Amino acid sequence: MTDAAKRLCGPPRRALGDVLAKETVPLDGGLSGQLRAQGCDLSDALWSARLLADAPQQIEAAHAAYVRAGARVLITASYQATFEGFGRRGIGRERAAELMADSVALARRAASGAGHEVWVAASVGPYGAMLADGSEYRGRYGRTVRELERFHRPRVEALAEAAPDVLALETVPDTDEAEALLRAVRGCGVPVWLSYTVAGERTRAGQPLEEAFGLVTGEDQVVAVGVNCCDPADADRAVEVAAAVTGKPVVVYPNSGEAWDAAARGWTGHGTFDPRRAGAWRRAGARLVGGCCRVGPSDIRELAAALAASGEENAW
Repeated sequence: MTDAAKRLCGPPRRALGDVLAKETVPLDGGLSGQLRAQGCDLSDALWSARLLADAPQQIEAAHAAYVRAGARVLITASYQATFEGFGRRGIGRERAAELMADSVALARRAASGAGHEVWVAASVGPYGAMLADGSEYRGRYGRTVRELERFHRPRVEALAEAAPDVLALETVPDTDEAEALLRAVRGCGVPVWLSYTVAGERTRAGQPLEEAFGLVTGEDQVVAVGVNCCDPADADRAVEVAAAVTGKPVVVYPNSGEAWDAAARGWTGHGTFDPRRAGAWRRAGARLVGGCCRVGPSDIRELAAALAASGEENAW
């Protein structure tokens, strides 16, 4: 991306945290699903992050599809972008940092023609995403909080340098990693949201949600807390707990309701994502609402309409 193009893709006028104090903002859906719909091969261990190097125009097109569907926040293709993962493909640290920055610039460019404010959230995926073995849905990697902090800090710094509107600390499976991430972002100068992946009323590692959400108490850098990449039914209760425990705006973006088979690298079961749930989530305290894996632009279009119908007609 040229310097001239980057200058055309500046950030929104208002800080996202300020907006969440009074509005509910629709997020995008699953980036990988849209990339597959565009014909992209995501079988590599780097998943969608590979396309930052090999086909960045596909990433921009996927973001643009969500902007057209009504998304007001775009989550970057950096979920699986790590120095370690890029290194295994022979990509050095300097180039890897450039690719992480490109993930922010591509989302900015996709948002530039929207005609309204669109915020960019730089995805910071969990340690398990780098392992590419499904362990982000288990947690408890056998790493200490300090070790996880050391892993996350360099990529946090690289993404923060690209000036996103917010860092999305997402698909976090346990409180150890949440603590490590909160340590890693301190001093980076960018607000964050923290979202766990959960099963029932516990994190994937088994901690009660009250304990997990309680970690953000007193963390002013955290502008929203909640859940993502979970069953839509589990999101219902999680939104209520997050709002009650923290008093902060809640972020919620579950997957389709299907289950990920890490060995087969495919999805099983039936989709249960219903965009009409968005109104109930908003009433329970959700201020960032979207979808994760297998939730596409058509779902986000319906979700944005459901939010509008539930009382936000004049908010955007």
